[in-house]
Amino acid sequence: MIIEQYFTALQAKIAEIAADTAPIRQAAKMCADALEGGGAVHIFDSGHMISSELIFRAGGLAALSALSFGLNVTNTVRTRAARPPQPGSTLSYAYIEHIFETDQLRPGDVLFVGSVSGKTANVVELALQARAHGLKVIVVTALAYSSKLESEHPSGKHLYEVGDLVLDNHAPYGDAMLAVDGLEYPICPASGIGAAAVLWGVCAGIVEEMLARGLTPTILPSVNRPDGWTIVRQAEAEALRKGY
Repeated sequence: MIIEQYFTALQAKIAEIAADTAPIRQAAKMCADALEGGGAVHIFDSGHMISSELIFRAGGLAALSALSFGLNVTNTVRTRAARPPQPGSTLSYAYIEHIFETDQLRPGDVLFVGSVSGKTANVVELALQARAHGLKVIVVTALAYSSKLESEHPSGKHLYEVGDLVLDNHAPYGDAMLAVDGLEYPICPASGIGAAAVLWGVCAGIVEEMLARGLTPTILPSVNRPDGWTIVRQAEAEALRKGY
């Protein structure tokens, strides 16, 4: 019965998302505006599926680019006990300013920033700095969850409070959506599938919007077809020529 309960809960979650397509259409228009103007659309996600789900997928848009960054420090001192980050530490987000020195994120571009909790300092700082650099920021988060959490950014703001547009993945508080008798916590998180559904909806909207403008977006074919790599490379060359 638990399997059936899961799919019932999943269908209800998708119905929630489908009942509110206005922000999805708005996001699609923002992306189409950027692509028509020679800009780019970047996807960043803080550890979940968005960055890989939408990139280089058969039936996906060649114009989408994944953004990733990190700062890794490994220095285990055997004679010193570990301690938690100190109050006022800026290490978690100060380096983000250097992302924009690559000149790959430019004014007029769109940046999707995904975070289920929307509370961590680095994602909030990324959104703030992206907007300061002239990018349009579309947030993908769980409003019912994030709004109950304390922000870790010095401003006290959550991700949903600093974007140009917010897309709700409709995950509940705690993310998991299925309560099971005998278990202390619910199972089966909603955020990944919810975010994927929302953003594939955005992709459908981008196609609709661009075709209405007389523009033909480049769609990636399956690389697993007999002539897969050849037609994929042709599609990539076409996207590079057109910009979308």
